[in-house]
Amino acid sequence: MLPRLSPLLRNSSMARAVPRASTPLPLPTLLPATTLSSLHSPSSLSFAPKPSNFNFLLLTNTGLFNKKFETFSQENYRCTVWASHRGYRKVRQRPAAARRSKEKDLELSVSICIEEGLPNDPEILSIAELLRLNVPTAMKLAFDSLKSSTFKTRDETITDVGGFDSIELSVMLCNDEFIRKLNKEWRDEDHATDVLSMSQHVPGLDLPILMLGDIVISVETAARQAEERGHTLIDETRVLLVHGLLHLFGFDHEISEEAEAEMDKEEGVLLESLGWKGKGLIQSAYDAETTMNHHMESSDDRKKEGSLRFYKPKFSYIFCDMDGTLLNSKSQISLTNAKALKEALSRGVKVVIATGKARPAVIDILKAVDLAGKNGVISEFSPGVFLQACLYSWEHKVPLIAFSNDRCLTLFEHPLVDLLHTVYHEPKAEIMPSVEHLLSAADIQKMIFLDTAEGVAMNLRPYWSEATGGRANVVQAVPDMLEIVPPGTSKGSGVKLLLDHLGVTAKEIMAIGDGENDIEMLELASLGIALSNGSEKTKAVANVIGASNDEDGVASAIYEYAF
Repeated sequence: MLPRLSPLLRNSSMARAVPRASTPLPLPTLLPATTLSSLHSPSSLSFAPKPSNFNFLLLTNTGLFNKKFETFSQENYRCTVWASHRGYRKVRQRPAAARRSKEKDLELSVSICIEEGLPNDPEILSIAELLRLNVPTAMKLAFDSLKSSTFKTRDETITDVGGFDSIELSVMLCNDEFIRKLNKEWRDEDHATDVLSMSQHVPGLDLPILMLGDIVISVETAARQAEERGHTLIDETRVLLVHGLLHLFGFDHEISEEAEAEMDKEEGVLLESLGWKGKGLIQSAYDAETTMNHHMESSDDRKKEGSLRFYKPKFSYIFCDMDGTLLNSKSQISLTNAKALKEALSRGVKVVIATGKARPAVIDILKAVDLAGKNGVISEFSPGVFLQACLYSWEHKVPLIAFSNDRCLTLFEHPLVDLLHTVYHEPKAEIMPSVEHLLSAADIQKMIFLDTAEGVAMNLRPYWSEATGGRANVVQAVPDMLEIVPPGTSKGSGVKLLLDHLGVTAKEIMAIGDGENDIEMLELASLGIALSNGSEKTKAVANVIGASNDEDGVASAIYEYAF
């Protein structure tokens, strides 16, 4: 892998110039070993009929896309990054006797690769198949232009391609996460970009093969730019291909304004000759800057809304708490959280709403954001009741709500009882005339005491932690409520039962919560995420501390960790 690690656009947040060292640099270890799917398409300049193959295979020996990145650096060649200067090395011409006849077809070996992190998206697979046909055509026209035109700023280390038996080029389609890692390794720039060009050509070596290099294109960034520029993803991918290809042929818009103008013009000429839509990347960057419509690069570079199609799910299930997690401080599901859940569902991830709320309340809340009744959204409940709790509520006039399937029962009217209905969307509580009537009215799953946060912390929690004597669990989801549920009954045990029923392992789930009643669920999951507004006990057991429920913490967790 030799020079020019994508000298991209000088003023574009999507692509940056590549700083080059004045001395050879050692090749860094790029990424952990990985497998790359590819499409290998041999072709020729004269386009003589050849078998059309669309096979997935592993590339070996040459280029960025080796079978494993750990075997990337071969002993028979070294990696250098050339210094940035106006003078260029001269190519030692191969002896005339060693050159093959120019009348013979020049074979183009083009490999179209799909990085393993990309899912089997039909549009991406279609683009890969089109590139298998498009890339050899673009190479032929670019070679013809080099022969018929004179350029003042182009690096002329590649001139007469007729001196080679074949030319090799690899094009990889990837997502932002992958190209960001390459950008960080090669250019020390920790953000995603649209295209990286990496030359493999070694000037002066008498080889029968011209190893042109590698072009890496982020289809995730390309999709955003396509939307901004009003054309399709394949159109933008072709624009990026042309830009990357010209870099491999020695064009570099960063060395001077004249060089930029030459490359800009050649981009336009090549796109027009190919009959491809869209302006060149340089011109598009100018237009974006002029209209102030360019994409502002985010500081964290996380996956965003609409981007999950470019990633494979890491988990089969997402278990999500409701109060304090999915619901914000206004007891509502934000549109951002709703969109993230819908996107996860559309990618085949099943979402389990793990809550003690009554089913009607859950359905009403989900209906408000068009999530009710969607496949994969499940509500999990916990059973249990205590006579002692009812008697305490009656004697001390501390409001209590007993949950029974779709009903909420209480012993007397109280403003806090009304808040549970008006704020938390629970069914309006039915007032029972006595403890006996309440207990006989229905099977009770759990009870919640309502008080101020101070009253719960100073009075209710200490009393019930001792009074239950291990006969029940005392937990909190929010500061002003205390839940009492039967021993062994929790979200964690409910999740275990559901996983056993579905035949799913804990490694396949991600859990998001905030309250103490979420602790077992977070501990059980392969990845447990506690929102920053959660209790200290919950955050202590979590693998990750996420954004708060008022900062769309669920959406952030899905975009950042689920794919």
